[in-house]
Amino acid sequence: MSEGEGKTAILMDSGGDLPYELCRREGIEFLPLHVIYPEGDYLDGIDIDPAMIYRRFPGEIPSTSTPSPQEILDKLAELRDRGLKNVIAVTISGALSSTGNTIAAAARQLPELNVSVFDTKNISFGSGIFALWAARKLAEGMGYRELLEKLRAKIGDSRQFFYMDTLKYLRHGGRIGRVAAFVGEALHLKPIISCDPDGVYYTVAKIRGARMGKKRLIDEVKQAVGSRKCWVIVGHGAAEEEAGRLETMLREELSNMEFLFTKQITATLANNTGPGLLGIMAFVDP
Repeated sequence: MSEGEGKTAILMDSGGDLPYELCRREGIEFLPLHVIYPEGDYLDGIDIDPAMIYRRFPGEIPSTSTPSPQEILDKLAELRDRGLKNVIAVTISGALSSTGNTIAAAARQLPELNVSVFDTKNISFGSGIFALWAARKLAEGMGYRELLEKLRAKIGDSRQFFYMDTLKYLRHGGRIGRVAAFVGEALHLKPIISCDPDGVYYTVAKIRGARMGKKRLIDEVKQAVGSRKCWVIVGHGAAEEEAGRLETMLREELSNMEFLFTKQITATLANNTGPGLLGIMAFVDP
């Protein structure tokens, strides 16, 4: 939190996929999305384990939702009551979620609090990395207005690529975007996808199998970052061993990276991508 223009907080929705303990350590406020089964409503990153999602596949695919307007209003009011003057809400792509719009609407009921929604045009770690970067800049003393400008200037510096073993769950969630034209499943082709500048999924490549997928993921990252320094995260969907192999390959291939962590993706994202996912996020010039 910064004191210069009144205290500032970074608020991240759980779709940003940073580990909860990392958020606590870095002072990032957390706003959980919802996973809804017939027996109840679970808070993403708090009371549901992604393993539960995979166990109940393929017969049960839950629905997901944004936090309710009241939940968001309560969170913002809590921050205000703690003495915060400014909030930067870092959200996953507005093309994939309405969380940012809901936050903006709730914020209008608290005019005494400056709330800026930063649409990262990305998903998972490709979104959450902005919250981590912003929290560290605040800790270094950067002010609210300068930080907003710097964030907007870095919007293209987060690059993320996912190898997906199936498109079934992405289709079910209605978030398939420009990947809808991909018809390679009958040919045993698998997609590597990313988010375009508008925050919409698109197909980067079509490859055969996880082995080729890992190599292509690394090639795409190397092309995106060049020789620049970068933070790197590996994500996976119930594919821990393959993610470990991918991490090893990355450490051999990218000399200019600071590796942050490898992590199972959060429950809401697991629900929309299915098992077998592998991903790499690179954030250049951190």
